[in-house]
Amino acid sequence: MVAEVRKPTVVITGASAGVGRAVACAFAKEGWRVALVARGVARLEATAQEVRRLGGEPLVLPADVADAQAVDTVAARVTAEWGDIDVWINNAMVTVFGPISKITADEFRRVTEVTYLGQVHGTQAALREMSKVGRGTIVCIGSALAYRSIPLQSAYCGAKAAIRGFIDSLRSELIHDGSPIRLTMIHLPAVNTPQFDWARCKMDCQPRPVAPVFQPEAVAAQIYDGAMSAPRELWIGGPTVKTILGGLAVPALADRLAASQAYEGQMDDLPVNPHREDNLFNPVEMEASGRGRFGKESSTSVGAMSGSAVRFLLAGAGIAALSSLALVTRRISRH
Repeated sequence: MVAEVRKPTVVITGASAGVGRAVACAFAKEGWRVALVARGVARLEATAQEVRRLGGEPLVLPADVADAQAVDTVAARVTAEWGDIDVWINNAMVTVFGPISKITADEFRRVTEVTYLGQVHGTQAALREMSKVGRGTIVCIGSALAYRSIPLQSAYCGAKAAIRGFIDSLRSELIHDGSPIRLTMIHLPAVNTPQFDWARCKMDCQPRPVAPVFQPEAVAAQIYDGAMSAPRELWIGGPTVKTILGGLAVPALADRLAASQAYEGQMDDLPVNPHREDNLFNPVEMEASGRGRFGKESSTSVGAMSGSAVRFLLAGAGIAALSSLALVTRRISRH
């Protein structure tokens, strides 16, 4: 009698639309068991149907990641149903578009609770379960904005930067403890998702991603690969690499470029509907898929590089430049 091969299990937060839904589909195509976590029940069920159609096995788990106890319950449900958790992906987020002067304290708090603390809660829950079996991979979805903030998304940029600080601290602890649990942070470019239709907006125009924009399926494929290889960091897309490196190398210039390009660059031509629903405090049960309304300008392919590889190449280029300079200097001195 042949023993049944165990299917691997992934937990994905923010799985009902956008990048999270596309990532769920990417894992489903590989035959994974996919635990789907989000607030919107109808959209979770729609995602589950898609996961099932693609060859995966879904488990619908409605929860608000801002609630630590709810996230712990998700982890317990998954292990009770399927056993060990192989990969946990922290992807849930909310944001507010608008100048800082127009964003309330409650709005700042809510973005922080979901986008930052939601990843903390998910990571802690995953660690507790993975530590029992001594293996597993935790993936935290970041953004180029974790390194280089832009105007009109102060709460979101602050939360993404906080995640990076949290992950760096945890990584050092895992190294100190000799833990086999893998930890990776994946930074995304601008993606064509529905968030621009349901995020809270304090502007006169509807928000949009700063070009260039990529389709979520292309990004999801890179996230899947990143979850399998688990580099320290994975930077998806050329714009992400340029944004991160530019912000680190010439921060004052990056400030001015953000002021001149990212301000109007986040405003669409469409006026904001004054009765527009948003998902900041409650889910919006609008019909939504992995994609937003910017498909015509969105690229269907995107590359990725580990942050370590980018830094290694830059270091190599710098050493080569210094060596060339030294050689030229020696030749000049001989003459």
